[in-house]
Amino acid sequence: MSVQPPDIIFLVLDTQRADRLSCYGYPLETSPHLDRLAAEATLFQQAIAPAQWTVPSHASMFTGVYPSEHQTLQSYSVLPDHLPTLAERLQAGGYFTAGFCNNPLVGVINNGLRRGFYSFLNYSGLLTSHPNQAGISPNLLDRYRQSFKGMVAGLLNQVQDAFARSDLLFALSLSPLMVPIWQTALSFKGNTAKSLDDAARLLIDRPALDADQPIFAFINLMGTHMPYHPPRRYVERFAPHLLRDKAAQRYLRQFNSDVYGWLAPLATELNEHQAKTLHGMYDAEVAYQDELVGTFLERLHHAGVLDRTLIVVCSDHGEHLGEKEYIGHSLTLYNELVHVPLIIRDPSGNLPRGTRLSHRVSTRRLFHTVLQAAGLATPEEAALSLVHSTTCDPEHHWVFAEAIPPQNVLNLLQKRNPELIAARSCDQPRRAVWRGDHKLIATGDRFIELYDVGTDPSEALNLSAILPENVEVLQDCLETFAVQRQTTQLPRYAVGFDDPEVQRRLRDLGYLED
Repeated sequence: MSVQPPDIIFLVLDTQRADRLSCYGYPLETSPHLDRLAAEATLFQQAIAPAQWTVPSHASMFTGVYPSEHQTLQSYSVLPDHLPTLAERLQAGGYFTAGFCNNPLVGVINNGLRRGFYSFLNYSGLLTSHPNQAGISPNLLDRYRQSFKGMVAGLLNQVQDAFARSDLLFALSLSPLMVPIWQTALSFKGNTAKSLDDAARLLIDRPALDADQPIFAFINLMGTHMPYHPPRRYVERFAPHLLRDKAAQRYLRQFNSDVYGWLAPLATELNEHQAKTLHGMYDAEVAYQDELVGTFLERLHHAGVLDRTLIVVCSDHGEHLGEKEYIGHSLTLYNELVHVPLIIRDPSGNLPRGTRLSHRVSTRRLFHTVLQAAGLATPEEAALSLVHSTTCDPEHHWVFAEAIPPQNVLNLLQKRNPELIAARSCDQPRRAVWRGDHKLIATGDRFIELYDVGTDPSEALNLSAILPENVEVLQDCLETFAVQRQTTQLPRYAVGFDDPEVQRRLRDLGYLED
């Protein structure tokens, strides 16, 4: 007798740092609802995003390969046709595929990330699109309305697409006059409550679907992304000084309207009051979004949906809030950006519930994990499922990340402050490799950093001068990784490092066990 494949919820908490969730050890109670989910799920304590910003990170989660393989590295990039997306694979396997997206870089820009979705609802943009979830209008008048709305939305999407591909239009969009207009008119952060409500109705009511057709629901939420406008009750909890401090209020207004400031490195450190404001408001947004996610999960629970649903909660990247004199998520590979939450509730029990796993994994492997859960993975893909990550992991816990600077952002930064951009090597690609507790970051051919992220998760002490042999070995591995992705026959797995001499050196340094 065949086993009914599960419904799948792929929930991306855009810009969510792992270290700001209480289930990841944050001392403030920012995420009680996600904490409850994690208590009956598998929590990966060291999940690593393959890239530092939205487009390449989503492309990796949707294709299962690192950014240098899928080459969807810029806002103007398009996912190559030869790489099938997760939605395409699931759709071909019989799933009804639906997207509920609040990020215009995923839901509006024509970059291929929407491939494979029967229904893709955009909650950001000049015209929010809410087509019928089953793709069927109940009457002729509704069909005409939807057709007209679709034509208008298509034209507006072309305009927005042009802004992502033109340096001139991109710079114009960040001018002081334009910022308040597009933040309001484009509904930049979308509508979290509406998108979760629409997703819940699809999963519970299943309109016009066969009773046994499984659903794949991709949901992207932008609650923790700048600008910060949480409800007052959350400001009272996490940033109460803002209610009485006029200087803090002025700083927040200036910060929320200065999009250039979200992208550029800082010339000097934030002062104590600035840092307190940004950190408090970020926490308030985290907690408010958690409340909305909790309502969504509770609704599914009462409807009896959760027990037949694979739930993946993750992030595409985190956020700098002044650490190391960076803001936003355009440039670096520090933990603030690439250490992301990953919680999986598996109804089959293949991933044990109530478990915290400490080994490091890449979120690109969510592609393989979801396909295996759906019964659609090839043997090679099934081997890379996170189900096997604790035992016969074919990648031996090697994890990589790549930060290619977004070119339109870089062009703008170089025009505004070329000396600072050059001094901080913002024009250089960054690549990182993790093995054991050591993390090596190579910034072009200019700068090497080595951190023991087990004892130094904030990456305060660069060990590269203290442990030169470790640097040499990890740098060789990073170069091998880069070279393999420049060949015409790209490897399915990350890096084997099967050379006996490499294996010996890794073993001598404690990176491999006998």
